[in-house]
Amino acid sequence: MRVDLFDFDLPDRLIALRPAVPREQARLLLVEATGLRDARVGDLPSLLRRGDLLVFNDTRVIPARLHGQRRRQDAVVAVEVLLHQHLGANRWAAFARPGKRLRQGDRIDFAVGFSAVVRAKDDDGIVDLDFEGAGDLLSALERHGEVPLPPYIVSKRAADGHDASDYQTIYANEPGAVAAPTAGLHFTPGLMAALDAAGVARAFVTLHVGAGTFLPVKVDDTDAHRMHAETGRIDAATALLVNKTRATGGRVIAVGTTALRLLESAATADGEVRSFAGDTRLFITPGYRFRAVDLLWTNFHLPRSTLFMLVSAFVGTERARAAYEHAKALDYRFYSYGDASLLTRAAA
Repeated sequence: MRVDLFDFDLPDRLIALRPAVPREQARLLLVEATGLRDARVGDLPSLLRRGDLLVFNDTRVIPARLHGQRRRQDAVVAVEVLLHQHLGANRWAAFARPGKRLRQGDRIDFAVGFSAVVRAKDDDGIVDLDFEGAGDLLSALERHGEVPLPPYIVSKRAADGHDASDYQTIYANEPGAVAAPTAGLHFTPGLMAALDAAGVARAFVTLHVGAGTFLPVKVDDTDAHRMHAETGRIDAATALLVNKTRATGGRVIAVGTTALRLLESAATADGEVRSFAGDTRLFITPGYRFRAVDLLWTNFHLPRSTLFMLVSAFVGTERARAAYEHAKALDYRFYSYGDASLLTRAAA
């Protein structure tokens, strides 16, 4: 499928640089079979039904952006590293700039006593970093790393103290993501309490979002695009709850594309969700047959991105384009800190 089919113009003024305050006042676009409706995030409890199930991704963002120096004899090069995927122990795959200046065996010093060795490098410039001797790596990252804000935000402003909490869901529990599951940033304790009162259940899965979510699709055809692997987990109790919800007439609402991709990765051909532990590279484009998810709660995504392709697959290409044109015309705010949409799956 041609990638340019998922292109659209987006004015810079619609890119949100901060979240709405209060969060419940962010705008919400309902994309339904009958058309489009404008609402607010705080309206969600009245839009769902008793017995519905919200599935959240409880991954926690780590300070995955590091600045260091590569020393090779007298030559010193400044290097920026963005961790991408945990490879085990203290090893991470990472994007590095300037990646062309690194080679196997190079050491990158980030702070006194905190460094990594390049163990390998692939053709895409992704490096395998071994933080040998770092001890508790997560603690070291907390001391020396930065919040890995998306490039469309850091190109306009620097990360600051507000982002440490703004770019983290209130239910984040499992450290390992290098990008936030941003659909979940809208949820506050008050909204959760209102959902409880409305009889809407909740469940949690874990998908550690990688930095690959920021990468544009550079090929002309979707068949040539390679998704980066992301590690996820669904426990047996959660799988059982998802299946029971659908069996009793409730709807499964994925909070974010990451929760959706993980649920679909764990679903059988007949829609039964099973426990899951491992990597997924699931790339969803129009023509995909959804098996486990009935509604999708998500933000507004980049043109030509795998996420907009997923939205187009979920609601239909024409409905997705109409929804985004509506959002632009009414000045909805886009991307990680932007407004939300609630999408009803198109009939198969």
